[in-house]
This record gives sequence, structure tokens and C-alpha cells, in this order.
Amino acid sequence: MPTVTPFVPQRITVHLGAPSSNAENVTVSFADYVKNVASSEIYPTWDESALRANILAITSFALNRVYTEFYRSRGYDFDITNSTAYDQYFVKGRAFFENISRLVDELFNDYLRRPGFVEPLAAKFCNGTTVTCEGLSQWGSQNLAQQGYNSTQILRSYYGDVETVLNAPIRGITSSYPGTPLRVGSTGPNVVVIQVSLNRIAQNYPAIPKIPAADGIFGPRTEATVRAFQQIFGLSPDGIVGPATWYEIVRLYTAVTSLSELRSQGQQFYAINWSAPNALQTGDTGDKVRQLQYMLSVLSAYIPEMPPVSVDGIFGQATRAAVLAAQRRFRLPETGVVGEATWDEIYDQFSGIENTTLRSGETFPRSPEATAPAGAVRPVGNFRRNGNPANSQRSNYARSTTMTQFPGRNLSIGGQDSVRQEVVR
Repeated sequence: MPTVTPFVPQRITVHLGAPSSNAENVTVSFADYVKNVASSEIYPTWDESALRANILAITSFALNRVYTEFYRSRGYDFDITNSTAYDQYFVKGRAFFENISRLVDELFNDYLRRPGFVEPLAAKFCNGTTVTCEGLSQWGSQNLAQQGYNSTQILRSYYGDVETVLNAPIRGITSSYPGTPLRVGSTGPNVVVIQVSLNRIAQNYPAIPKIPAADGIFGPRTEATVRAFQQIFGLSPDGIVGPATWYEIVRLYTAVTSLSELRSQGQQFYAINWSAPNALQTGDTGDKVRQLQYMLSVLSAYIPEMPPVSVDGIFGQATRAAVLAAQRRFRLPETGVVGEATWDEIYDQFSGIENTTLRSGETFPRSPEATAPAGAVRPVGNFRRNGNPANSQRSNYARSTTMTQFPGRNLSIGGQDSVRQEVVR
């Protein structure tokens, strides 16, 4: 996955019943949701450290449901239910306790996660008296607080090694689906999302062929894997990742990695590495050659004197001719060998076109039928050059998403591609 950072949604939609029941949906601010659940689940007279621990657990569990698009990916029009058989207790219209409200205002954009994992912890809990579970015991947390435990010690007593993410940004909830279908020729972080996700799903479903490299380029092998996935799960096997296929991938990835469970395998941090390789020349093969060819193929569509090149991962005479044309165009020594200076110049020109043209909503508008249902936000990749993260011109969280989660959607958690213009010559 690309690097992803979950954010806190401004609002959350709660289904007032079991998932399949014909019950009302209510949409409230996320802070008010946490205040409502905390006021319904725990006692305001408890020690503050117990209250803090429980509020963090409530927040993290809800964010996990949003981040993994647990219900949205199954076709529901809500983010969480108020059924304690599935989620957390929410009472429409109830009042909040003053001290709980104050603590939630301080804590609602903090959440728990495992070190090295992207997704908020699915911090399950129960009252610990009439019902027990492998997560936090509410009454047990109060008992520990009375023994002098602080909130972090309480949480680690139940969840093990966890860390708290502080002051996550707040933004409107959006879908992880990128808005337009992904197909042969697509590139970027969203392609990495499906490549990594399908490879993980393939571990549980061996009939799905693995994609050799999660390189962010939607080529024939990615298309073949998408077709196999679609055939197995009853989707139209067209090799295109539209909304239905995207959310089925989300649902299966969440299931096979247990992202919505306390014992999650964890979504890790990934990134496309566009750093300059060792010199590339005739006869070389592999992913770096494929990335070079893809950048050259994009440039050839916009620069007439550059010949087109096939993206096959083999540095042959056609690739050498394209490299020579690029070096001539950019006033570099015409060696036909791609050293750091040539790679960086090609990348700068490609990045300018990729960000200002290929992502343009005017040049490539979203198709109306591709509009995805509201859900959590998707993981956004952080392209890298010379081994360093690209600097975001907006907040690191500005394009975070769910993974679902994925991507996470944010993941990612979270950077975005730098916005560059084509260099003027």
C-alpha cells in the first residue's frame, strides 16, 4: 500500500439497529457520536484515567469501522450500527455527561494502533461482568484506575503493545474509490492499492495469480489478476476496476487480513520507489526499466520528437532511442545510458505531466456512473525520488483515505505526490 494516514471524519452515520434491519440512520458529528457512546457505555463517576482509556477505545473502534469501510464495502449506506452485538451502544437524542463531554472534546481525534500498523485498532470492549471478551473490560479498567494505573497502562493491560496517534486531522468523509475506473494504462497510488491487496487476497485464494511487482503501473499482468478475481467472486470479468470490483477487493482484503478484528494482521506502510537507480543501459531488465519505459511513453505522447516505447521491462534499442531523444530534448549528454541526471530530468518532466494533465478533472472528468458511495477515505501514495519522500504542498493528511483503508486509501499516514509543473525549457 502507499503510505496512508487515517483521519477523523467530521460526521458519521449510525444505523439504529442490526445491519440488515429496517431501522433509521442518523448522521451526527463524530465528536457527538463518541460523547453519546461514552455516556451510554460507561459511568461519569469513574476515575479519569479509566474514562480516558474507554474513550480512546470507543474512538478507535469507530475509526476502524470507517477506515476499513466495513459496512460501506458491503453495500450499506451507513458507517456503524448501534447494536452491541456488532458495534457500540448509541442512543439517539440522549444527553451527555459534562465531564465525559469535556474529555471527548480533548480526545476525539486521538486513536490507538499497533506500532507499524496503519489502521486504527479495532479496540473491542465489554463490561467485564455480565459479558467478557478478549478486549478491554470496562469495569476492569475502573479497577485498574483505582490501583493507580494511568490510561496508557490500562489500555496496554488489555490490548498489549499499542500506541496513541495524537491530533489526527478532521475532514469530511469520502469514498476510497478513486472516482474513475482503473484499467490498463492507469498508474499511481490507487493502482498500488489494488496490486498489494490482490496479492494478499491471492494467499487465501491461490487461483488468483499474483502480480510480480506492485509498481503502480496497471499492465497486462494486473489486468489478468483482476479478471481472475472477478471470475471467482461473480463480477463481470472485464479486467477493469470499477466501483463494484474496488469494493469487493476492499471487503476481501479487510477479511483476509482481519483489519476489522482486534487480532488484525495489520496494514503495513508501503510506497512506490521512484528513486534514481544505478545506471540503466541496453540489456538491462526489471522493474526500474519498466518504470523508465512508462515515463518515456508518457513523455512521447506530449513531445513529438520522442519516439513511443513499449513497457516490457527490457532495455532494448527502442528504449535506447527514446532515452537519446530525451537527452537531446533536455540538453543532456547523449549517451543512451540513464544515469542519475537523466533519470531525474525524465522524472521531473513526467511528474509535471502526470500531476497537471493526467489528474486534471477537466481533461479526464469523473464519469457520473463511477460515483462511489460515501465511506471512509482511501490510502494515498507518496511517490519518492532520490530516496526521500516527496514534499506535500498541502497537509500530509490532505488526501488520506481508507485502505480499505484499504487505500488507505491513507492508508494512507500520510503523504501525497508533490504537485509539480513541467520544467520550462
